[in-house]
Amino acid sequence: MMPMTPNEIAEATGGSLIHPQPGFDPEGANATSAVSDSREAGEGSVFVAIAGERVDGHDFLADVASRGAVCALVDHEVEAPIAQILVDDTVRALGALARHNLERRRAESTPFTIVGITGSVGKTTTKDLLKALLGHMGPTVAPFGSFNNEIGLPLTALKVGPSTRFLVAEMGANHVGEIARLTTIAPPDIAVVLKVGCAHLGEFGSVERIAQAKSEIVRGLVPGGAGVLNADDAHVSAMETLVPGDVLWFGIDPEHARPGELTARGIAQDATDHPSFDMTDGTQSVHVTLGIRGAHNVMNALAAASVARRCGMALPDIARVLGEQTRISAHRMAVCEVTRDGASFTLIDDSFNANPDSMRAGIAALASWGAAGRQDRPMDGEPYRIAVLGAMLELGGDEDELHRGIGADAVRAGVDAVIAVGSADDPHLDALAVDLAQGARDEAEASGSHVTVDLAHGADEADRLAVDLVRGHRGTSLVLLKGSHASGLSALASRWAPAE
Repeated sequence: MMPMTPNEIAEATGGSLIHPQPGFDPEGANATSAVSDSREAGEGSVFVAIAGERVDGHDFLADVASRGAVCALVDHEVEAPIAQILVDDTVRALGALARHNLERRRAESTPFTIVGITGSVGKTTTKDLLKALLGHMGPTVAPFGSFNNEIGLPLTALKVGPSTRFLVAEMGANHVGEIARLTTIAPPDIAVVLKVGCAHLGEFGSVERIAQAKSEIVRGLVPGGAGVLNADDAHVSAMETLVPGDVLWFGIDPEHARPGELTARGIAQDATDHPSFDMTDGTQSVHVTLGIRGAHNVMNALAAASVARRCGMALPDIARVLGEQTRISAHRMAVCEVTRDGASFTLIDDSFNANPDSMRAGIAALASWGAAGRQDRPMDGEPYRIAVLGAMLELGGDEDELHRGIGADAVRAGVDAVIAVGSADDPHLDALAVDLAQGARDEAEASGSHVTVDLAHGADEADRLAVDLVRGHRGTSLVLLKGSHASGLSALASRWAPAE
């Protein structure tokens, strides 16, 4: 954070300074960080008190005072020994403070670039890759996990300080207008649009409305800003006319190729699902082997590489850094060995969240791992593949059909077992899991596939079913966890493979 006095913070947020303690100097105490979690407060912090559904930050002002916080943003006066800046809405004030912080950084004489990323899938992985790439060129700030909303993005922007060279801002949305508001806080110099899919379809109502929402990041570019667009997605490529400056293309489909497009040729995968390819811009080509897994991550890597190249990084250096990145944010294609109740298996943990596009990508990764031409039963030396799939949310009126389609996709991909995970406490989640299981059963019957299909009414039952399946088969087993957060599969992943 750019150092700020309480008076400057009050002016930036439109607030009033109240409750200064005896001897407090509103022009002498500098805040150098901003937090909304009282446990993260420390010397030099400004604490943003946000009233959430379960916890109200205003209840912790005495605690942050004892930790050395300079002041707190509040929406009502609190009896606590800390200077307070009274505002109408602390979330809006947080955004205003973040916007002011970035304006302060832009006013410095040294270069500073904001990169905004949006898309229905791949935002966090692309952010992680881009943070690694740009980090080789200068101090880079990027969000932890998926801090991409009206609270997470400002908190990330407030980590920008005098020496920051790049800010990578992930921007998500559940409604039209949300990304537009985020771009007023952090107007990007470069905007990346990955894909327009059907995530949050129930909230938006149509794919066209999703495309409209995603296009807000391009409309929010600074004058002359550059757009990095997916040439293979018609909804994304249509945003070309909205970009005020240069358009940089990435993609892998030759039918949609654009001049100067950064593309991948000769895509292949090794036995443990690491993709390799030749990355070329039409004049120069380098070979890339990704350190992360999943063929779907080739597009994410191309998007990140396009930004890095725009910022001055050479293709050979980009290829090297992409190969070095073996870990990304939690519960995203994380692979480990698990031993549980006498059963041993390889876990592919992609349980952070799910929509139809990311579900298909996870299933494809499971199916391609060590593939050797198997038909409907595992051959000697091949893993027994178990897809543990949770319900997906916010898909609108077609949610039952979409779930049946995912079940069918899993069978068509050649997995050996499907466990559809619902909830004994949530009839809606359970009904969606029933649809997923039914889709798998229907496809197995139609195709004559020998696929085991089970329905689990919660993560605990899925745990037992998966372990029993592993025990019942000789040789190696591979288990994919993929589902919405509400399905509880990320908690199951943490149970199976506790964080170090």
